[in-house]
Amino acid sequence: MNASARPALYRNFHRLAWFALIMTASTIMFGSFVRLSDAGLSCPDWPTCYGRVTWPQTQMEAAQHVASEIRPLETHKAWREQVHRFLAGLLGVEVLTLALLAARRRKHGVAQIVTASVLVALAIPLYMRGEHVASSVLAIGGEAILLLAALRWSNIDLARAAVLTLAVVIFQALLGMWTVTWLLKPIVVMGHLLGGMAMFSLLVWMAWKATHLPITLAEAPRLRWWLRAAVALVVLQIALGGWVSANYAALACGGGSASLDNFPRCVSQWWPQQNYSEGFTLWRGIGVDYEGGVLDGASRIAIQMAHRMFAMVVALYLLVLSVRMFRLPGMRGWASAVIVLLLLQVTLGVLNVKLALPLAVAVMHSGGAVALLFVLITLLARLRAPE
Repeated sequence: MNASARPALYRNFHRLAWFALIMTASTIMFGSFVRLSDAGLSCPDWPTCYGRVTWPQTQMEAAQHVASEIRPLETHKAWREQVHRFLAGLLGVEVLTLALLAARRRKHGVAQIVTASVLVALAIPLYMRGEHVASSVLAIGGEAILLLAALRWSNIDLARAAVLTLAVVIFQALLGMWTVTWLLKPIVVMGHLLGGMAMFSLLVWMAWKATHLPITLAEAPRLRWWLRAAVALVVLQIALGGWVSANYAALACGGGSASLDNFPRCVSQWWPQQNYSEGFTLWRGIGVDYEGGVLDGASRIAIQMAHRMFAMVVALYLLVLSVRMFRLPGMRGWASAVIVLLLLQVTLGVLNVKLALPLAVAVMHSGGAVALLFVLITLLARLRAPE
């Protein structure tokens, strides 16, 4: 199918999809900046910040809202959290527009999306008034409408992918709320990261499908299986990285100390004491403030070591995948991109430990994961066997 033969939907849809994709990557990166600068609880209420649409500038302004009793205002952090929410809100509008465009030829498609969106919108003021049960019912109802539509529709016009992306955006908003109200609960923080990556992956896939620039390769079917496994491994490694960050385990091996051998060994040992059962307990109840972490040293070391060991598995697999792609016609550039991004990620991971988690390096490490995922999903979306 050439550009002139594509439906009019695709000629407009792909531009918005690419813009939403860029916005998603930016929001993920800014979210990492917020998280790594310890600003995740700088606005104790949601979706406002000390009752304001923006954020208070002085302690006196913050004191006028009940949230000041939960946490004192830190202006240099509060703007980061609220700007992240603004970016997420703008992204939600973009994805809603994509869903409406994709579903306009479906019977009752636009009506279903509008109904679901209205239910979710009504849930927000109910939550702010403390009517949490009613708010939850409306939000769950909106999500159910979208998920049922995604299950019933085919994906020939990208309607299924677009409405599923909208459902992920709404669930991301819920996770963002729970991140604050449940005080940085690790399973929620990690889930929020994975939700962002899922949304990014869906938008990459949609953008390429709408742009329609296939890579024709006889070995495409077999290579796609290799790529699916690569995506699964990378996502698992991202989840482990999120778990490391959420439990404040990045420096569990003693990062930044000149007198401590912290890489490749950990606390100067090849196999230090580790507590995997405590380190990977996913649910610890509600009401605990997880800022700064609650685990002991052995538990955090277990999380850090798991992240390092699985990184070796992922690196080995991606190297084998790259060698296979190097042997295929027209794939050397993609193989080189995977190797370069892999080496960059390893280097940034080591620097995080050696330099005691500098903010710029840590955010770049998150960006490297986004870039690697982009390359893998791009290949999955574009590879085609010859007709």
